[in-house]
Amino acid sequence: MENAEHIVVEVAYALPNEQLILEIEVPADCQVEEAIKRSGILERYPQIDLSTDKVGIFGKMCKLNASLNHKDRIEIYRPLIADPKESRRQKAEMAKKKAKASED
Repeated sequence: MENAEHIVVEVAYALPNEQLILEIEVPADCQVEEAIKRSGILERYPQIDLSTDKVGIFGKMCKLNASLNHKDRIEIYRPLIADPKESRRQKAEMAKKKAKASED
């Protein structure tokens, strides 16, 4: 339902066991932060903190004041629980230990 004054966007947030995508209509000049607030997602998930959580549009990081286009999907990212480099290092170390144990 696009017209000169309004666009339709999606706001997405995912947890390990659930995902929510809300489709909302916003003014054409709406920015990311305003669309997130209008979606009501902050009330559903009070753990979302826009001052620290990162956001993006279709997987590409953006600022809260980024402008939107019709059919954009805003994604709110959760903070990482573990450092990916450290996780890979630990997995590699475990694999080495298993390999050495099977040699013995």
